[in-house]
Amino acid sequence: MKHGPIALIDENLPVVVIVPENETAEKVVSNMEEVVARGGKVISITTEGFEAAVSKADTVLHVPRVADDLMPILTAIPLQLLAYHIAVLKGTDVDQPRNLAKSVTVE
Repeated sequence: MKHGPIALIDENLPVVVIVPENETAEKVVSNMEEVVARGGKVISITTEGFEAAVSKADTVLHVPRVADDLMPILTAIPLQLLAYHIAVLKGTDVDQPRNLAKSVTVE
């Protein structure tokens, strides 16, 4: 969040934050506060019941509590759905992406 990325934040920029309740959560919540202080919109993907992340976000997507090793898999699902729906809203053909290789070449 330092230097370049923080300079881009304004009231028109949504910032998606993955903040499971773990040892790094305090730092991520601090970054969320920086976004809010600059007028950015925070979309938080967080574990159920983690109020520190909920109170700082404009929109919250909850995922169930699981072992830390499984959390990346679980939080990827809402990110993929978000990417899909943004592409559809933009009118992008999500079934025929540009530059898609039709075959795999093995040497």
